[in-house]
Amino acid sequence: MKVKTILVSQPEPKVENSPYFDLEEKQKVKIDFIPFIHVEGVSSKDVRQQKVDLSKYTAIILTSRNSVDHFFRIAEEMRYKVPDTLKYFCQSEAVAYYLQKYVVYRKRKIYVGKRNFAELSPLIKKYKNEKFLLPSSDMLKPDVPKTLNKLGVDWKQAIFYKTVVSDLSHLREVFYDVLVFFSPSGIKSLFENFPDFKQNDTRIAVFGNTTVKAAKEHGLTVNIQAPTPETPSMTMALEKYIKEQNKKHA
Repeated sequence: MKVKTILVSQPEPKVENSPYFDLEEKQKVKIDFIPFIHVEGVSSKDVRQQKVDLSKYTAIILTSRNSVDHFFRIAEEMRYKVPDTLKYFCQSEAVAYYLQKYVVYRKRKIYVGKRNFAELSPLIKKYKNEKFLLPSSDMLKPDVPKTLNKLGVDWKQAIFYKTVVSDLSHLREVFYDVLVFFSPSGIKSLFENFPDFKQNDTRIAVFGNTTVKAAKEHGLTVNIQAPTPETPSMTMALEKYIKEQNKKHA
């Protein structure tokens, strides 16, 4: 079966030079972007019920742009003036860069990891006497608390936002050659929206081992997988598959 249409279960990239747009042009395929999950902030009342007093913390651990947005939203709702002395530990450069939306970068104490949480841990260890707050979603990766507990630091996780299944009822009669997933919650959303979903001729593309596992647990056949040594990104994996299939069925 030739590949002509692809549905990516994420929001459309905001950058003009996204590799998805190149893929669309080069391989003459149509790519749609529809988020299968979205984030909703919890109320400041919910945060208070988790026994969180923002003034008690000297450092904030930020693992994503969402955690940045929701930390400052809650601070505002609680009428808490964020002190200049607060230390920010950001999982990646992208998160640290995003922080500039709220703080004057050069005047703040900001510590940046590389990509994954483990790479941030030496910096946290260096400041182990701080009191750390981790504003997160209800879907926190298990390696984060594991790493913090191992470091033996004084820290608390608080849920500031939740991952929610999006309503996809408008897709009921729409069929794509390839569905692309990046998280187990994307797979969960597919089956919550369409409990009777049958894969039939639809090819499934997944990113990451936990997503592969979730797909298989739901009885899906995974046709395209990333990252692999040969195809480290999803767009590379899609391109390789499209070229092979479209040549075969030319």
